[in-house]
Amino acid sequence: MHIFVTGASGWIGSAVVPELVRAGHEVVGLARSDESAATIASLGATAVRGSLDDLDSLRAGAASADGVVHLGYNHDFSRMEDAARTDLAAIETFGSVLEPRGGFLMFASGMLGLAVGRVATEDDGVDPGGHPRSAGALAALALADRGVRTAALRFAPTVHGPGDHGFVATLVDIARTKGVSAYIEDGANRWPAVHRLDAATLVARAVEDAPAGSNLHVVAEEGISTRAIAEAIGQQLDVPVTSVAADAAAEHFGWLGRFFGTDTAASSARTRALLDWTPTHPTLIEDLEAGHYTG
Repeated sequence: MHIFVTGASGWIGSAVVPELVRAGHEVVGLARSDESAATIASLGATAVRGSLDDLDSLRAGAASADGVVHLGYNHDFSRMEDAARTDLAAIETFGSVLEPRGGFLMFASGMLGLAVGRVATEDDGVDPGGHPRSAGALAALALADRGVRTAALRFAPTVHGPGDHGFVATLVDIARTKGVSAYIEDGANRWPAVHRLDAATLVARAVEDAPAGSNLHVVAEEGISTRAIAEAIGQQLDVPVTSVAADAAAEHFGWLGRFFGTDTAASSARTRALLDWTPTHPTLIEDLEAGHYTG
């Protein structure tokens, strides 16, 4: 198949593209810069210049493809509303191109807030009043009723591996700066995680086999306690591990405090059975213990 990928040079996309190429697909990746274009070419794909804000480039990319893997997103937490509007416009653009011929759209989504305090499953729907990004997810899933094979790729908040600069890397930086590795209250709240390479395998299988309108949980570990994460960081940095009260979390962790204190466990049992997917790469704690975040 001919597949158009946004976010192709990003943390997840740069692992997904080689998986798609190995599976025999012709991949075209959206590139915002010469550097991104060079990365995409090195992965075995063709780069086309454009951006998520440039709807003409998105329309052209989708027009020549059998389907779209939409992984691009602006994760600037100071501009969440703007990022969500850009994402919604991109999804609507892809839908307008793919609907007439019944193409597919695999799109990145999240799971924070899906089911606070209990284990989220693929049956949990999107809360329209939740994250600003929800509007894009709802618009994409609605395309399934109009002949587009859509699937929500609900990535764990931590997609880890050597080179990760996401949430866990930020926790390490905070621990290094503060001189302590902290968790909130008793640290019993849980974070799901998945290795970047396991995530890429799942996305490639979803392109082939995901049913229209499906929610897929890109999760290898249902929930790791935040205390266990803090302890692993503390051991690697050789700093004390301590609890921070909930009302002091914002001061200690900054913007990350409101996320690190939530309980966001999530199951991927149905996704594994549906796509015959079994994660095989190291766990988050194993990556921490290997020094990938602290070396």
